[in-house]
Amino acid sequence: MASTRHDATDGAAPLSATRSIVVVSDRIDWRSDPVPADHARRVSPPSSEQPWRVAEGDPPEVTGGYLERLPLACIAAGMIDRAEIWHHQIGGDPAPFAAANTHLRYRAFMLDAPEAPFDNRDMLAFVHAFGAPHILVVYGLGVSEALLAACANSIILYNSIDAPTLRVPPGVSARFDLVLTGAQWQSDEVEARHPGMRTAIMPVGPEFAAIDQFRPLGGPKDYDLIYVAAAQAYKRHDILLDALDRLPRDVRALCVFGYGEDAGDLRRRIAERSLSVDCIGPPGVPFEEVNRLMNRARFGVVCGRDDGAPAIITEYMLAGLPVLANAELACGRQFILPETGRLATSEAFAEAIMAMRADAAGFTPRAAVLARWAWPHTILRLRPLLDAIAARKNIAC
Repeated sequence: MASTRHDATDGAAPLSATRSIVVVSDRIDWRSDPVPADHARRVSPPSSEQPWRVAEGDPPEVTGGYLERLPLACIAAGMIDRAEIWHHQIGGDPAPFAAANTHLRYRAFMLDAPEAPFDNRDMLAFVHAFGAPHILVVYGLGVSEALLAACANSIILYNSIDAPTLRVPPGVSARFDLVLTGAQWQSDEVEARHPGMRTAIMPVGPEFAAIDQFRPLGGPKDYDLIYVAAAQAYKRHDILLDALDRLPRDVRALCVFGYGEDAGDLRRRIAERSLSVDCIGPPGVPFEEVNRLMNRARFGVVCGRDDGAPAIITEYMLAGLPVLANAELACGRQFILPETGRLATSEAFAEAIMAMRADAAGFTPRAAVLARWAWPHTILRLRPLLDAIAARKNIAC
């Protein structure tokens, strides 16, 4: 397989030349099948590159998904000058180096095999050639020990995104400087594996909420509830459908699927039960359309149990919707306060839906998020943690 080439035309700069942050997603962009395991492959060193200029003036607005909002918050707070989001690609021509805005860009690296943690040799070659970022944020299924060793002088953060606390083997997690967790039990599990490792209960999705990306729009509420979630089993749509099956058919719901293999089956089950549920997607719709759809509902639901702290919790709230969440949600129950919503067991979900339908207007979820969890609050908590790591590792800030 041909290796990724990063030449002058893609506009990258040595990461060490500026205060930079790199977020490594565990997303794989599949363009073809993996190469055979015995495939002999040489990684060509990336060619010389020219700096891409970061625009002067006001920083970009903190928007986007959980991949974008943390690095953009670091830029907005004056901690970082530029950001890149890296992901893996299997097969095809390498995706072009792309700009989200004047401060944030996306870069794809060719991957030989999909086994996690991902041993992306093109990514490693790039770091060897152009230096490591000031801050490296690793999500989900992780990267190889070799890449983390090459970034030993970076501040290395990790967030599993989902309910498993550490989705990487001990040799990889031992190299993390800070693990962002979604609940105290996750912090305890990190401590059990790596005594003394720094943790912070700071799930990146809900804690780095974008202030105006989701917002109240006014207008009619023609749905009682909305569930924005992947059409996958762990999101537990069955809890919602079972509850609705016990309720009058005038209780209307909207399901929005960004992605997932279960969408067809869920539509079939809804039709078989004659439930008043409309479905949109997959594919997903833009953030602005998600906001518009949320504004058509009185409240949002989160049904998952073995789930991380979903970003949608505070996104609902910023749109003005209180949240009904599964009382067994593994991470994120801390966002459900008397003013933001309710927790209910799966057995009591039907009754809780009717209660939310009756008094949804009495909650004040947006004000609660703006007072506690919007990104300006979270970055103030994160900054001293990063400063302490930088001091310990003798990294210039």
